[in-house]
Amino acid sequence: MTTVVGAGLDRSRMLDWYRRNRARSARLFELVAPEAFDCRPIPLRHPFIFYEGHLPAFSYLTLNERALGEPPLDARLERLFERGIDPASPAAAAEHTRNDWPTRSAVRAFADACDVRVLDALAHAPLRDDAQPRMWHAQSAWTILEHEPMHHETLTYIIHQLEPAQKRRVEQDHRDAAIAPSAPIAIPAGVATLGADDDAPFGWDNEFERHEVAVPAFAIERYPVTNADWQRFVAAGGPPPPFWIERDGAWRLRGAFEELPLPGSWPVYVSHQQATAYARWAGRRLPSESEYHRAAFGSPANLERPFPWGDRPPGPEHGNFDFQRFDPEPVDAHPAGQSAWGVADLIGNGWEWTATPFAPFPGFTPMASYPQYSADFFDGRHYVMKGASPVTAVELIRRSFRNWFYDDYPFMYAKFRLVSS
Repeated sequence: MTTVVGAGLDRSRMLDWYRRNRARSARLFELVAPEAFDCRPIPLRHPFIFYEGHLPAFSYLTLNERALGEPPLDARLERLFERGIDPASPAAAAEHTRNDWPTRSAVRAFADACDVRVLDALAHAPLRDDAQPRMWHAQSAWTILEHEPMHHETLTYIIHQLEPAQKRRVEQDHRDAAIAPSAPIAIPAGVATLGADDDAPFGWDNEFERHEVAVPAFAIERYPVTNADWQRFVAAGGPPPPFWIERDGAWRLRGAFEELPLPGSWPVYVSHQQATAYARWAGRRLPSESEYHRAAFGSPANLERPFPWGDRPPGPEHGNFDFQRFDPEPVDAHPAGQSAWGVADLIGNGWEWTATPFAPFPGFTPMASYPQYSADFFDGRHYVMKGASPVTAVELIRRSFRNWFYDDYPFMYAKFRLVSS
């Protein structure tokens, strides 16, 4: 049965979201010095010029060309900007090096042409047709709307690695404060619901199918591991985290736009391998994905919540996300965001590593609009992260959302907390 064209779609919301995405992309690119657009501050990623072309190209390819059957705007540039990279090593990344990127003016002209066509499609085209896989529940339209904010986070990671002279500084107020000790909280055995319902407005393919997992009793720390906690690990011979710098015998933090005295109350950002090493040193372990869900969304009443704090949509009082700032805050800064058990700082301030390898849920089916989105990363080397970082868009904050990275990738904003059985 074919759904009536446009049924149930809020086109004004879609148009506003797309425009907001493009405006935020423009603001992020404005932070980069013009001479740095061909740079690769993170060798495992393309230079900035790729992302300036990739974002509009992906939207046009996904919605207009592949879902709606429109002809290519520029087949050469569409191929060039079609997909990013996630190599396992700098040597593998070197294979993607090229010196023939188009000029920025050519990329911007291409982007403008894509935007005109995408906006017209969102306003007028038949976006939903449940007999057509790419348009089932308007999947291609939702795909492009969530894809661009994900890259805003990627762009911020890359901008973070630029030298100060190569980027425009964003002024921020920073606060450090003494926090109460992070006592473990006992979570009784219960059920965690992972994944999204089939009738959800949209979800990425790795979010399906919804299923329940029996979770044995465990104890989880109220707060994530902080910089102050990690200092004790370093004193015992552990490695310094990627964002730390030692100067004149003192540790400092390389923030997004400035170097700071190490804020002890901020969560430490580390790779999965480093988090695992810390947990082993501390005699604990990382939580599984289902344990995170139980601690974040479960409750003593055995009812599960959409968010740790309850039913209210995410707001600034609940956590550090949606570009309220670029850097972390103290882990106790948002008491309104804690879970029913009293576990704090679960959404925002940094993604949270789990011990769960990124893998498909039972019943997994690659999504028609982006079939390689998840499947290419079911390799046992990527690990699930939950929550959100300071630069995660609010639209991506939902219980079923899953993020993932290589276990040794050091550049993203990822924290962790300890559990014990």
